[in-house]
Amino acid sequence: MEFDKLDKRILRELQINGSISNTDLAERVGLSATPCARRVKRMQDEGLIQGQVIILNASQLGLKLSALVQVSMDRHTPDRFERFEAEIKKYPQVVECLLITGQSADYQLKVIVPDMDFYQEFLLNILTRIEGVADVHSSFILRKVLDTTALPLQHLP
Repeated sequence: MEFDKLDKRILRELQINGSISNTDLAERVGLSATPCARRVKRMQDEGLIQGQVIILNASQLGLKLSALVQVSMDRHTPDRFERFEAEIKKYPQVVECLLITGQSADYQLKVIVPDMDFYQEFLLNILTRIEGVADVHSSFILRKVLDTTALPLQHLP
């Protein structure tokens, strides 16, 4: 996909505020409304813009504990990984699941729960009971130093 300065401006603005009106977006990037809407539509059709979300404040919802959990599997077979991935997707407290390399673990999860009691329930009664889970190491997030969903765009011409 080809990008120009206007496309990059549109993407930057949408990453800051995905619910911005087309009129406001067009004004911020220096276009009229119709050409701006066409560019956004093209980027959506080509799969560059995958959707829009509202980001909720976890703490205000009572979700005060975030954990990074490294999971090691007992066997490294495609069916074992497929079953784990299908199972882990069932739990809304798991907000991210990454298959990783370079660690002693196979997966890294980001888990968000109200408190340690909820985490213990998840760990002991759900995660460690998933077939193939051999080892689990948990780290708890003390403070978010940087938390963004915006992707870097400076590499685009």
